[in-house]
Amino acid sequence: MTTAPALIPELDDIVRRGDPKRRAEAARRLGELFLQGAASFRPDHIDLFDGVLTSLVPHAELAARVDLAERLALLANAPRHLVGQLARDDEVAIAGPLLRRSPVIDEKVLVEIANAKGQGHLLAMAERSKLSTALTDVLVRRGDRDVIRCAAGNAGAAFSDASFTTLVQRASQDGVLTLRIGRRDDLPPEHLKGLLAGSIDVIRRRLHAVAKPERQAEIKLAMTEIEGVIVQVEGRDFTAAQRAILALHRAGELNEAAVAGFAKAFKYEECVAALAAMAGVKIVTLDRLISGDRYDPILIASKTIGFEWPTVRALILMRLGPNRVPSPADIEGARVNFVRLMPSTAQRVVEFWKSR
Repeated sequence: MTTAPALIPELDDIVRRGDPKRRAEAARRLGELFLQGAASFRPDHIDLFDGVLTSLVPHAELAARVDLAERLALLANAPRHLVGQLARDDEVAIAGPLLRRSPVIDEKVLVEIANAKGQGHLLAMAERSKLSTALTDVLVRRGDRDVIRCAAGNAGAAFSDASFTTLVQRASQDGVLTLRIGRRDDLPPEHLKGLLAGSIDVIRRRLHAVAKPERQAEIKLAMTEIEGVIVQVEGRDFTAAQRAILALHRAGELNEAAVAGFAKAFKYEECVAALAAMAGVKIVTLDRLISGDRYDPILIASKTIGFEWPTVRALILMRLGPNRVPSPADIEGARVNFVRLMPSTAQRVVEFWKSR
């Protein structure tokens, strides 16, 4: 093929020894030549362009590379090596269009880039029309909030069971993510139940309103199972306490004042059920921690929720029971520890509790 050398005299010399300016100009002209004739080129022609352009394009101006990437992203016969080179570029403006749309990039390359690049590249990939489980596993593991939301809302994405588990866990702190996951046709029933269990009532109602009719029935069934669960731990029956806390939550009255009232009345089950609901920890886990030998779990849960010291003190006294009086030194030690406890530290501990 003689087209390229005829358009750009001494092309071989430019590729081998040309200065950056000459290479940039050659890249611009050769790229335009390819884009104009792409529909008629044979595979061997494309390979020729591919070999030359991969040497020249890195010398082109940023704007020229961005324009080339955007136009190549639409071509099913774009030069494969050139596309891979541009898709790996650190500039999202260059890599993004190809990562979003190019049919030339295979799954292996996408996974490689997803493991190596930043959130902008991950977000671009999350917008592809089709996402394999191999790719979404990486997006879910490495992606920030925007990446996760985008992938979860992509109807063409497929998720492994492990990724669904991670998505449901992250959705407990993200109402937008909850709605996007809950509307997926491929969400297994067990993950739907977990999603609803970790969501507040207003999000559940919203999800029910926007879901398809068949999914609405599944949501109702899952909620019946969740609200009908009876929790009994080593002789303690939390059923009534759960119902009382659920009623407060629905009325918008599950707050620090309510917990302080339960604590002052030495209502252990209600206190544990309220703390579990507000901190997002299972009752079984929190009961085992609070009923132990130390008051630290009360400090940690309270700090995460944002309680003030008087409420924390009432909870410590509740834990001891009406017939035991702590020493002033113990109470003061608890107060000092509570004040010193950083919310971020408390949150990390609570996240560990949730995983148990």
